[in-house]
Amino acid sequence: MNKPELLAPAGDLERLKIALLYGADAVYIGGTFSLRANADNFSLDEIKEGVLYAHNLNKKVYVTVNIAMHNKELETIVEYLKELDETGIDAIIVSDPGIIDLAKKHTNLEIHLSTQGSSLNKEAITFWKNEGLTRVVLARECSMADIKDIKENVDIELEVFVHGAMCASYSGRCVLSNFLTARDSNRGGCSQICRWDFDLIEGGNHLKGDRPFTFCTKDLSLIKHIPDLIDLGVDSLKVEGRMRSAYYIATIIKVYRMVIDEYMNNPEEYEYNLKYEQILRRCANRDSVPQFFNGIFDKDVQYYNGRMEVTNQDFLGTVLEYDGDSNLAKIQQRNYFELGDEITIFGPKDEFTFKITELYDENMEPLEIVRHPKQIVYMKIPAVASKNYMLKKSLTNV
Repeated sequence: MNKPELLAPAGDLERLKIALLYGADAVYIGGTFSLRANADNFSLDEIKEGVLYAHNLNKKVYVTVNIAMHNKELETIVEYLKELDETGIDAIIVSDPGIIDLAKKHTNLEIHLSTQGSSLNKEAITFWKNEGLTRVVLARECSMADIKDIKENVDIELEVFVHGAMCASYSGRCVLSNFLTARDSNRGGCSQICRWDFDLIEGGNHLKGDRPFTFCTKDLSLIKHIPDLIDLGVDSLKVEGRMRSAYYIATIIKVYRMVIDEYMNNPEEYEYNLKYEQILRRCANRDSVPQFFNGIFDKDVQYYNGRMEVTNQDFLGTVLEYDGDSNLAKIQQRNYFELGDEITIFGPKDEFTFKITELYDENMEPLEIVRHPKQIVYMKIPAVASKNYMLKKSLTNV
């Protein structure tokens, strides 16, 4: 039984380092030709810095080059691919066959097929293997039976999305954004039309319901099915979210890291921990379901009658420094907290819960309330909390 790679999203260098620190084996990032136009995509210098950081940890960096290419990109794409090759990245993730062909002709880059390729069957996977690709990111519409059939019949690495947002179209192949907002979802500009509220019209009459109509999907979570994916021989387990926060990435990656390791260390006695599911639910603002994986895809995997997306307030701050002599941690605040609150501090390997008994401002004057965005404060804590540890509301206090 091979241990799968845990692959995390990273929208910038800070999140790249957080993802690797909290347990990811590899990260995927965006550059010039990425499908996340609104993310803080990486410059070539930042890619080089990220690669150096990851490789020093014996971890990997993949770069998305997954837009649907137009003719105008032909003037610059080859030079960009050559520059990527020189950064030392471990692979590019591509959907356009033209970019695949150019990368093969002009670089030595390893090539992975993006989920935008909508690959769902062994014949398609065999085709891409024969084209020289080393890994296929399967379409998110694949079921467990589909994955099993492909893995048993094609000798190629398979990457599967296990957590994050879903698309109402086939793995992102959507033109609604183009038609309604002139933003091309296949070139990084998706305006998420599927999450809009719509009027329903029948026979010229406006149908009124208790809530507006939407065809937004719920999020994907395969946390319960990690043992199944490992047993199937899936090579990489991928988390969606290059535009998500550092707190989100740290939380999600840590949980999946623990589940993978617990199952791999003792598969015969492994038991699913409901606490992990609770942590994941607290970190997101949409419900999550297995989506297509278990073969049950019905009304319960989508929002048809509106939804509430409440901004998560659990993330309280990040540890910037820790003084072991005084037990004081320098904190950058992210959400409101006050003296007497019970909170949890967590890092890559540990966490502990305590009540705030001492709180100071930057001048070491006593504080009772921390309410200003990114305010710098000092807090006395009962155990070691290294840089990049995070503070959140304790589950008993939410």
